[in-house]
Amino acid sequence: MNTVYLEKEYDYVKPKTLAEALEILETKKNVKIFAGGTDLIIKLKIGSPIEMDTMLDINGIEELKKVTSDKEGITIGATEKISVLEKNEDIINRFPALYEAFISMASISLRNMATLIGNLCNASPGADTAGPVICYGGSLLIKNHAGERRIKAEDFFAEGGKTVLEPNEIVTSVNIPAPAENTGAAFIKLSRVKADLAKISVSVVLTRENNLVGSCRIAMGSVAGKPLFLKEIGDGLVGKPLTKELIIETAEKISKAIKPRDGGNRTTAAYRIETSKIISRDALEQAWERSGGKLS
Repeated sequence: MNTVYLEKEYDYVKPKTLAEALEILETKKNVKIFAGGTDLIIKLKIGSPIEMDTMLDINGIEELKKVTSDKEGITIGATEKISVLEKNEDIINRFPALYEAFISMASISLRNMATLIGNLCNASPGADTAGPVICYGGSLLIKNHAGERRIKAEDFFAEGGKTVLEPNEIVTSVNIPAPAENTGAAFIKLSRVKADLAKISVSVVLTRENNLVGSCRIAMGSVAGKPLFLKEIGDGLVGKPLTKELIIETAEKISKAIKPRDGGNRTTAAYRIETSKIISRDALEQAWERSGGKLS
């Protein structure tokens, strides 16, 4: 691997407006969007088969840097860096599972470059932020030259490394609605070292109605070909008191629902299946306690 030079030749453009960027996406072929570059540049350096004739740097577009919070939730622009987001008091206080995903990611130097939307668009099965955004009910605003569409985070991932984005589209922001009262959330990740990719991760966001589960969303990372939303398992907890026995039963269901593969030097499918029970149990307990509930 050449750690200094990129052998591939390409055009580099840095528009100042979103309209310019959308025009480039519409008229040019094989455009790759550069926001943080933590995935794209590495792939170029190691010679991954990337078809890129134009690198579109969107960091000069002011409207993509905005983060807005209100009682309805939070909207995060495409170029805001994770090192900034992890210090955002609204995220820390209202979206703790997302905050926990941020601080689990890579090194400080990489978080200074990386973006939330870049992490989602890279579409790794182990993307740290995918689970929390899915579980909080987040959605992505996607634009092209002709208009826009909004898609739920759980519907954004097509397969490992691929999303539903068309070549002429860009994700401009992620919106996460404000959690309901008595919401608890947790994110747990296992990796060889802190800066490494996840061997396995779990995200849980639930609401409590008295001593019953009002709603529950569960997602797993690094256990399938894409971030895995376990909707039926989460829905199965609704209306029930969350007991230790029910948590153990749910963790067992999760271990049977995931479809992990052996991951070379990172870990094995057997390891992921066994540890899924442990981290799912811990995340459910933590989320329930954060909602103000007590286990029986």
